[in-house]
Amino acid sequence: MSHAFGKCYDPTGARHGIPTFPWKFAPDGYATRRQLRARGLRPGGQDIAAQVMRRSRRRKSGVSVAYLYRIDAAKPVRPMTPGRYAALAKAMLARRTCPQCRTDAGYCIPTSLGMCVTCASPS
Repeated sequence: MSHAFGKCYDPTGARHGIPTFPWKFAPDGYATRRQLRARGLRPGGQDIAAQVMRRSRRRKSGVSVAYLYRIDAAKPVRPMTPGRYAALAKAMLARRTCPQCRTDAGYCIPTSLGMCVTCASPS
């Protein structure tokens, strides 16, 4: 067993507080939020059941962590209601509307520019 693998392997949760597994070695029955969503599920208020961990040069702590939830305790995703659909459409329209010329640009305005490309270009 490699040194990095040994640091991340804690199935009882004695070292990290919750069961911890190396990246890609989580047992069946657990899934991340993204994996649950792909199955049409959501955590549904349950606590974090376990985590997977790997070394990372990008993180200040030196490790990347992904939290896992139990699949059997997950609930189905709530259906989109007409009110939620209308609110989402209104929010997307606001992201597409240029604050300078007040027109629908047809794409989400880049936050780096703060306005549509035609208003941002000097010519």
